[in-house]
Amino acid sequence: MLPKKVFIVDDDKIFHFIIRKLLAKQNPNVELVFFENGLDAIERLRTKIGTDQRFPDIILLDINMPVLDGWQFLDEFRAIKPHLARMPEIYLVSSSDNSADRDRALDYGDEVVAYYLKPMGEEQITKIFLN
Repeated sequence: MLPKKVFIVDDDKIFHFIIRKLLAKQNPNVELVFFENGLDAIERLRTKIGTDQRFPDIILLDINMPVLDGWQFLDEFRAIKPHLARMPEIYLVSSSDNSADRDRALDYGDEVVAYYLKPMGEEQITKIFLN
């Protein structure tokens, strides 16, 4: 089943543009919701708890952002996860090829499906959205 709703949590406008273009080719009916920091995204998730509003199927999460970075988002997400009607798939998407970041991502193995490096191309999008 193709995902219907995707949260893009990233402060990089170029990444927003690229994702929009790549997904338009593969899944034009997907609803993309963009956030420029983790706080706005986590607050949106909190407002959906206990309602019939649709949770995202997938979250593409950057690590380095202002206000609330990806790691802080994941910490907050862990706190609200038990209250979610359905668990979204979370993919870390970062320009950091730092082994410490990759190792730290493993600490969030219950929340994070995979770690991808920017820039993302059709191959990575296909892996996420069609598998």
